[in-house]
Amino acid sequence: MVESTLFTPWLAIIGGSLIGLAAVLLMWSKGRIAGISGIVAGALSERGEERTWRLSFLLGLFLGAILAAYFSGALAGVQSVASTPVLVVAGLLVGVGTRMGGGCTSGHGVCGISRFSQRSMVATVVFMASGAVTVFIVRHLLGEGV
Repeated sequence: MVESTLFTPWLAIIGGSLIGLAAVLLMWSKGRIAGISGIVAGALSERGEERTWRLSFLLGLFLGAILAAYFSGALAGVQSVASTPVLVVAGLLVGVGTRMGGGCTSGHGVCGISRFSQRSMVATVVFMASGAVTVFIVRHLLGEGV
């Protein structure tokens, strides 16, 4: 049986607010949309100051997550239910889907919807529906993680 998670609305509000703040600050300071897949792609291909801000943004994502997990104890006793090969394949599929969709959840879901982009609204509906279908297939048809 899958364990339920404790719903923490205040942490969700704080986390969502920080994501929104980061998106606004990036738009204000650099005129850029905080789409992580685009930031990663640029970090791999750009040079100079353009690359520096991208790497700094990505480093902040990792450090923020590590610090939050450390100080909250959120990762204590967490174990992956999937093997390393499954996680690698899943990560590659996410990357391929991101390229096919022309962006990721942060670019479309956070920044695109807030700008009333129809393309982003459609993309967000498609990847949310795809996620729901995938969870249904994995949990109920394949019996994984149950």
